[in-house]
Amino acid sequence: MSQNTKTKKKSRIRLLHQYYKFTGFYSFLGGSLKKALTPIVLFVIALLCVHYFVIDINDLLIKMTDTFPPFWVLTVFFISESILGLIPPEIFIAWSDKMPDPILYLSLIAVLSYTGGIISYFMGRASTRINAVHEYLEVKMAKHLKNARKWGGFLIVVGAILPVPFAVSSMAAGMIKYPFINYLLFGLLRFVRFAIYGAAIFNLV
Repeated sequence: MSQNTKTKKKSRIRLLHQYYKFTGFYSFLGGSLKKALTPIVLFVIALLCVHYFVIDINDLLIKMTDTFPPFWVLTVFFISESILGLIPPEIFIAWSDKMPDPILYLSLIAVLSYTGGIISYFMGRASTRINAVHEYLEVKMAKHLKNARKWGGFLIVVGAILPVPFAVSSMAAGMIKYPFINYLLFGLLRFVRFAIYGAAIFNLV
């Protein structure tokens, strides 16, 4: 590699660093990380409290697997991941650990989460054609959309990895018409999150 090429790459990285610093991306990322730690800690504390003072988590999850067919549990999860991601995925990750083939079910919910994000992306694109919905989302998601326009792919990465609703980032990406191929590539980090959380929760429960 020539010295000139190395210099150009360094200059590009420096410019990107200056841009993200100037636009407040690093502050946003730091704030998101701090916010992300809170629900994780609360979830672990709540899980431990329920486990030691209310009911054995293993028994609860086993009862859940015996009561509800996998199809319906997966359906509820898919709907949640497609519409604002209201139910924490960690609940379903813990549930998958009690299934006959935990890795298979963990893989299934990871695929469903990724697919749900794609649906949210197209919901975001479709919403721009409906004036009333578009105006409503522009108000409710104004800050998120503003950040999405500034940072694009990095915001999708944050939504894919951190414990924030992936559906919201996906919908914002659709609303600003972020390139679909790029969205799919960045969204693949969703699988990384499920792998890491799965490893942690499987050991916990």
